[in-house]
Amino acid sequence: MTAPLDPAIELILDAKPRSIDGFNVGRALPAATKRSVGPFVFVDHMGPARLEPGRGLDVRPHPHINLATVTYLFDGEIMHKDSLGNAQVIRPGAINWMTAGRGIVHSERSPAEARATGPQLHGLQLWVALPTRDEESEPRFSHHPQDTLPEQSDGGVRMRVLAGGAYGLKAPVPVSSPLFYVEVELAPGASLPMPNDHEERSVYLVSGDAEVGDMPLPQRSLAVLAHGKPAVLKAKTATRAMLLGGARLDGPRYMFWNFVSSRKERIEEAARAWKAGEFPLVPGDDKEHIPLDVEPKFSERA
Repeated sequence: MTAPLDPAIELILDAKPRSIDGFNVGRALPAATKRSVGPFVFVDHMGPARLEPGRGLDVRPHPHINLATVTYLFDGEIMHKDSLGNAQVIRPGAINWMTAGRGIVHSERSPAEARATGPQLHGLQLWVALPTRDEESEPRFSHHPQDTLPEQSDGGVRMRVLAGGAYGLKAPVPVSSPLFYVEVELAPGASLPMPNDHEERSVYLVSGDAEVGDMPLPQRSLAVLAHGKPAVLKAKTATRAMLLGGARLDGPRYMFWNFVSSRKERIEEAARAWKAGEFPLVPGDDKEHIPLDVEPKFSERA
């Protein structure tokens, strides 16, 4: 964490390196000093990376409960398969929203055709905690190609609203709480006021040289904005950033492994059920899975 110099910024969280099934990512949320921004409780930045020919991303089947996973790519492809029977290739510019609800299992792998030449991969995966009323809802899957998402360009700023609503635009993704998730690209010298109609707000700098107020933003960092204070993102060079936030969570959320819930006992039950093989299988990818060999611990909560 870097101490802020501008009153519009509450804090800055650097993406910390992690390994997901042997693939390196940077994780900005959760952090020791900040567990969530709006309903977003997890921010992973994947790549950019190019794997050797014959290799690929292989995140084996694994479970989720009480959350939604949100996948967005800048480059490369991921084959998503889940226990509802969905099989969908995720490509750059599309938004992939999977609501786990009471429980779902999915896998994420490089498509077979991409492995021959060595797949590229660059993107973000986020988790959204569901409102307590919806935690045990039916699992569902929603995929939206790039041409279905609202865009606008003006004054050197191009934006695409990926989920929720901002800047007078609303994405078709079926969300469960007030939120916004926006990709912006700024030309050198362009600026963009941050949305002021959401309770909690942040900006993740993917690439470029940019600042909020008078404070430079490190690349691959999440700047959490101060509540109720105006903030403007200004680009010195060509910049790509992701804006995200929304209404504050309706209570604490506990996190363990791939599970998020408002109740510790629900996570304990999900862990027991996964170990016992009680979750549904993923059609077409049912020969292996990610095992869980440790007991739940709850030293942190969102």
